[in-house]
Amino acid sequence: MAPRWAPPAGLVLVALLALLLAPAQARGDKPVRGGASSSVAGAETESSSAVFPLYGDVYPHGLYYVAMSIGNPPKPYFLDVDTGSDLTWLQCDAPCRSCNKVPHPLYRPTKNKLVPCVDQLCASLHNGLTGEHKCDSPYEQCDYMIKYADQGSSTGVLVHDSFALRLANGSVVRPSLAFGCGYDQQVSSGEMSPTDGMLGLGTGSVSLLSQFKQHGVTKNVVGHCLSLRGGGFLFFGDDLVPYQRVTWTPMARSALRNYYSPGSASLYFGDQSLRVKLTEVVFDSGSSFTYFAAQPYQALVTALKGDLSRTLKEVSDPSLPLCWKGKKPFKSVLDVKKEFKSLVLNFANGKKTLMEIPPENYLIVTKYGNACLGILNGSEVGLKDLSILGDITMQDQMVIYDNEKGQIGWIRAPCDRIPNDNTIHGFEEGYCWPQFPGIIGLPNEDCPAYYRSNKE
Repeated sequence: MAPRWAPPAGLVLVALLALLLAPAQARGDKPVRGGASSSVAGAETESSSAVFPLYGDVYPHGLYYVAMSIGNPPKPYFLDVDTGSDLTWLQCDAPCRSCNKVPHPLYRPTKNKLVPCVDQLCASLHNGLTGEHKCDSPYEQCDYMIKYADQGSSTGVLVHDSFALRLANGSVVRPSLAFGCGYDQQVSSGEMSPTDGMLGLGTGSVSLLSQFKQHGVTKNVVGHCLSLRGGGFLFFGDDLVPYQRVTWTPMARSALRNYYSPGSASLYFGDQSLRVKLTEVVFDSGSSFTYFAAQPYQALVTALKGDLSRTLKEVSDPSLPLCWKGKKPFKSVLDVKKEFKSLVLNFANGKKTLMEIPPENYLIVTKYGNACLGILNGSEVGLKDLSILGDITMQDQMVIYDNEKGQIGWIRAPCDRIPNDNTIHGFEEGYCWPQFPGIIGLPNEDCPAYYRSNKE
């Protein structure tokens, strides 16, 4: 829906705009009013976990997405994985006033699938978007309107339908969950979308993750592992979480925001402090790239330019704002990573909680053979003091959002190996501290080569 390095879709919903959410007037081309059911198959069983393969990459596709089966009989849909927003939605034929081309036939709702405006999930959705919820009639349907910073928008109605999941304990469940039926999308004409909609995994009640917990399907834990090679996996529940090996930091809760933030962080370039702070860091899988607030971004760019070899020359590239070329075109980040230092985030919320960001996690090599910085100036797209860790920075790490314990965790891993039989190959090597003991006084360690790409 947006240019590849445009503002992240997820956070735009709650942080950038004063979103308009006036309930739409009843029209003949919209679903009529109806009730909703919250029945779920398997709700009385003990919660388990579910694992889904992921598709896509940071470059050139600019997103990671999952295939989920929705409806009865279940039909497949591709959903953009977004931890920065709450609402899951599909483009749908209600009928559709304006939809772009998508991989699968549009979802078709029925009259008895509408969620009424008085439903608690509708109130959660409205309050999360505008802070205001109003129903003129107990039979009124739950309308919504979402505006994005790239001037795109989605208007729709909240519905419910079954989601088919095969759990790690061998059972198959089909809970009836609420999601958005988007019948009016304003996007660039003629574009073919790689996905049918959005998978909202934020902390709000309308989030799919929260609904899984409510129905007793999984715990309120979600995680993803985005492969540097493309693909990866997404999981619900905590069966696969290697708790003792993960680096954890507490979530910084805010009553007005439903996204995942550990609070502020100090920024290091190599083993040197840049003497700047990221005021509020957000983990957002709905953003392809990472965004720093203006001051830390400028400090990083200055440090990078002052440290680079003379063999690298700044060059214009349509892919990203800041790029370099070498004596010959680069084929991958591995060809140029030795010219760059790692970054380190030191989170204030946790005790000695560090995240190392090696060059692979902030650079891309474009089709033109240039190395480009995948960290952008957030102030130029309206993020103000927010700093977003996007997909590029979370590659080849299992990132876990544990809402049960109020913490975010990460551990290095080869994410192109989808776990099966409850084993997680690669995690036994453990998480490596950054190789800068001077920052926190820890002994230096020899880290194993946990990137498969480094072994080839």
